[in-house]
Amino acid sequence: MLQQTELPRALALVGMPGVGKTICAKHLEDLGYFQLRFGGVVEDEVRARGWDVTPDNERIVREELREQYGMAAMAVISLPKLQAALTEHSHIIIDGLYSFSEYKILQQQLGVPMVVVAIAATRHLRYERFAKRDIRPLTPEEATLRDIQEIERIEKGGPIAIADYTLLNDGSPDELLQRLDEVLEILNFRP
Repeated sequence: MLQQTELPRALALVGMPGVGKTICAKHLEDLGYFQLRFGGVVEDEVRARGWDVTPDNERIVREELREQYGMAAMAVISLPKLQAALTEHSHIIIDGLYSFSEYKILQQQLGVPMVVVAIAATRHLRYERFAKRDIRPLTPEEATLRDIQEIERIEKGGPIAIADYTLLNDGSPDELLQRLDEVLEILNFRP
């Protein structure tokens, strides 16, 4: 349970696919933070349907959830879990805030301040990383299509543009995590 003197907060990681959000989220989880991945909502639904987790199946489910719940779907679905986590954790991490509608819902209904950290990398570097990934590797053509879909269909640019901090991931994973740790220090953000 939280002590009365602690001010709970949320930190949302945003960025285009392949920028390093998952590396940052895993680092934060290893440090002891509660972490909820919005992409996990989609993957769970894909599995619940008995489908393989593939980029195409994820896209289908993501779009259907947005048809059902609106552009803020992942926030609407995740809000009860996030609010419950805030009763037990001083700070929580949201991995992969997608749409500006999700951002607005969380700002209005989460009940705690939210800091948004964007992670950025050049498209060329992101596409190189996609090709080398063990999980869900993408060709440059698939990556381009995914970028366009995320920008046009799910308001991806809004949370990136309004971020409180932006970390450039143009080097090693360790360099990115050092930059993230520096932001945590500035924010006095503790698990």
